Amino acid sequence: MKVAAKLGKFGVGAMLLMAAIAAPAQTYPVNYPVKPVRVIVPFAPGGGTDILGRVIAAKLSEQVGQQFLVDNRPGAAGNVGLELTVKAPPDGYTLLVGSTSEIGIGPSLYPRLTFDVQRDLAAVASLAATPMVLVVHPSLPVKTAKDLADLARARPAQINYASAGTGTGNHMSAEMFLHVTKTKMTHISYKGAGPALTDVVGGQVHVMFSTLPAATALIKANRLKALAVSSPQRAPSMPAIPTMLESGLPNYEVEYWYGFFAPAATPKDVQARVNTESQQALRNSDVSARLGEQGLQAIGKTPEQFAAFVKADIAKWATVVKASGVKLD
Repeated sequence: MKVAAKLGKFGVGAMLLMAAIAAPAQTYPVNYPVKPVRVIVPFAPGGGTDILGRVIAAKLSEQVGQQFLVDNRPGAAGNVGLELTVKAPPDGYTLLVGSTSEIGIGPSLYPRLTFDVQRDLAAVASLAATPMVLVVHPSLPVKTAKDLADLARARPAQINYASAGTGTGNHMSAEMFLHVTKTKMTHISYKGAGPALTDVVGGQVHVMFSTLPAATALIKANRLKALAVSSPQRAPSMPAIPTMLESGLPNYEVEYWYGFFAPAATPKDVQARVNTESQQALRNSDVSARLGEQGLQAIGKTPEQFAAFVKADIAKWATVVKASGVKLD
């Protein structure tokens, strides 16, 4: 964060007086936050959203001197947490760690939602992005993504795949895989990536498309077998895992992103403060190292740039959802 030149005692007093005269009913952003901030994670603990949310919340608490408290609210593929955010007072004290699943994909899957993510939420700060990683239980007799496609083709609908919920990024990444490979597998839905991965590790489910943060530790411990990542290049944190392209699937590419959202009427100066503090947190060497270990890459955008990015992503996933034929009430 760029810091203004230090002012003397008189300069600070004059600046505060001018701010009070110009906008007596508005809180100057330097005074935000003055109490703990609720950070809603719309999935269960252990998933990529939860991991990122906790890292960023801890750093923001340290930077601003107020607690940023993670509140896990899983359910309905992230829509429970979204609705809580939409209905919260627009004062900056409720933030949502939103992601591709519920923000990018959800609007096309749930036509009867009582809210509109572009109308009712403000895209405040982009945070990070990661490729998806295709993981399987070690006992599954496959070594590559192409092997999995061949096995699924030979055993249609007999192989199960897990997701963090119907309509989430995990689910739609798998649907894209099935569309590209012209295969069939059976979907098993969970209330978050953590429980889903637990059952893949336990062998109750065979396959999952996971974000790298959620699966990294399990891959390193050889509890999951990683077949491919969905990015155009190999992930720096996991250079041994080939890309889908290298695995013989040239038409498959997915990037999973995360960002802070707030109720739409949240004051612009508060949104700007959250954006500035978030970008400063992401530039911290300890934070960037921790995120890098999880396969996350920080992405910095202004609120306006982030809003435009989100709008484009919603349009992209609308095409994927239409092709998949999945529709939910």
